[in-house]
Amino acid sequence: MTTLLKPPDTVPGEDLSVLGASLRRALDGPWADRRAEARAAFPSDNLHRDPGQSIEEARDWVLARLRELSDAGFGAAGIPRDADDPADPAAAVVAFEMLAHGDLSTLIKSGVQFGLFGGAVTNLGTRWHHDTFLPAITRLDLLGCYAMTELGHGSDVANLETTITYIPETDEYEVHSQTPGATKAYIGNAARDGSMAVVFGQLLVQGRHHGVHAVLVPIRDADGNDLPGVTTSDHGAKGGLLGVDNGRLRFARVRVPRQMLLDRYGGVGEDGVYRSPIQNPNRRFFTMLGTLVRGRVCIAAGAGIAARRGLSIATRYALTRRQFPAPGHPDGVVLLDYLTHQRRLLPAIARAYALGFAQNELTTALAHVQGGGEHTEREQRQLETRAAGLKALATRFANDTIQECREACGGAGYMAENRLVGLRADADVFATFEGDNTVLLQLVAKALLTDYRQVWGDLDRVGMVQQAAKLVGGTVLERTAANLLVDRLVATARRRPEELALVDRGWHAYLFEERERHSLESLARRTRRSDSRSFESVNRLGEHMLFVARAHLERVTLEAFIAGIEACADPEARQVLERLCSLYALGSIAADAAWFLEHNRISAGRAKAVNAQVNALCAELRPSALDLVEGFGVPQAWLGASALDA
Repeated sequence: MTTLLKPPDTVPGEDLSVLGASLRRALDGPWADRRAEARAAFPSDNLHRDPGQSIEEARDWVLARLRELSDAGFGAAGIPRDADDPADPAAAVVAFEMLAHGDLSTLIKSGVQFGLFGGAVTNLGTRWHHDTFLPAITRLDLLGCYAMTELGHGSDVANLETTITYIPETDEYEVHSQTPGATKAYIGNAARDGSMAVVFGQLLVQGRHHGVHAVLVPIRDADGNDLPGVTTSDHGAKGGLLGVDNGRLRFARVRVPRQMLLDRYGGVGEDGVYRSPIQNPNRRFFTMLGTLVRGRVCIAAGAGIAARRGLSIATRYALTRRQFPAPGHPDGVVLLDYLTHQRRLLPAIARAYALGFAQNELTTALAHVQGGGEHTEREQRQLETRAAGLKALATRFANDTIQECREACGGAGYMAENRLVGLRADADVFATFEGDNTVLLQLVAKALLTDYRQVWGDLDRVGMVQQAAKLVGGTVLERTAANLLVDRLVATARRRPEELALVDRGWHAYLFEERERHSLESLARRTRRSDSRSFESVNRLGEHMLFVARAHLERVTLEAFIAGIEACADPEARQVLERLCSLYALGSIAADAAWFLEHNRISAGRAKAVNAQVNALCAELRPSALDLVEGFGVPQAWLGASALDA
């Protein structure tokens, strides 16, 4: 095999095929140089934790590994060093991706310390908070928690029960857990290592309620003992992430100085009066939460890397493992030569590429909005919607894919030494933290409906449909980087969709757009007819909302893939990406074949032909399987799977 040794696209000791290197650079997209530099600098000698460790051993190992990574520059990336040095959110995402190549407990421990705890101080605090706390946070001298979730309130942040009451007589805030339901739960760093927490609760000043705010509360002394009024407890064993010390926090009228409130968006001044630069409480609440969107971007990125790791292990194993002799194959057939095995792995590889291109656009949007430059409120809302949706899409994909990879490796996949079971266990919770996926998809659908509400007015049904048609390609169907190209493709396909080849990109874009447009339009009609004050009326729309959100995200992802292909200059890599994109698109169409048939967007014969075309694409991509996983950017030496060393 012809190889390309071309730093910085490789890490020391790694040989890539020419095609693998080209695919890697294409998939890394606008962040290729940063990611390549990060791979080259990443300390990979101590990458994986011994799966046989006890809970305490795992916690000790993870904390030591975090310090090692932090010393190498992979900890506090994205946290400003001083007030004159703006945050670099893209650096934080790239660092998070690199950490996701190793032990996921370390990844999440880092995310808690730097992304959540440090991020809250950075984004919700003022210069005093930055100067006072960020140096110790970035040096890991001050380990902290992000105490938002409560036993009684997970996704329902607006109704947290913890109270933060201003006491004018002593110029302090009193933090109190009013009920058992107000107990902060599942909090990383709370069970053992954290000495301070960012606590979210309802702010009360002179009897007036000002909504959810965040305050810094010391929780342990230098010897690790709970401070007066603070009760910590350990969640102990979990389904995964053994090295993260998740725990509970309760507060019994704990007093902290007034300055400890993270008051960038509102707080009490020296005169004891509450002030905020944002007068509307709802807008203030969502502005505060919006500053923390980086966490969802990072989780989506981390889930993508976890899926790539699983696919890399399973594909490399399938290229060496033989099963059952056959004519011409006396020593057995290589697993990946079986069509059924190709169908298990290659469509997932295609979707991993698709989500990778979508992640690139999401990271770019994050850098634009939070990188210190000018941006609009609309761009902020779009970022929040896209981050919520892709986090849900990527984490669901990671969980499903890692399980498929485990099964595709048979007994070897069940051995801890081959990393898949540990990866599966650790990635499991990605589907529910930083926002439950179902709730996040509902948020996406609500954001899409908001655009419709801006033009509904008093239109009757005909007028609403006419107006909605005008919005396609505009307000509602927000375009990605592939704008003009996709518009041309769809316009051509709309005139004669059934005459186009199954791999025609215009036909794919047309069907994806029709699925989103029609489902959103019908949801808008149902929403308009329903009583928004009635739980039953809104509750009935739940499945429809989830379908709309997924349809929107599938379309956004396809367009990101198209843009990624357009940016690829290498002809061979571009040809492979075209096949992968077709495989991704046809897989999505096949999954919703019933919808497309029911709504007369495809014929029965064409729906049947889609499956045959997927088989053909798998056969065409089979010779490039190793190149495809090399393109993921996960060096084989980093996989740590014993079965690949044989």
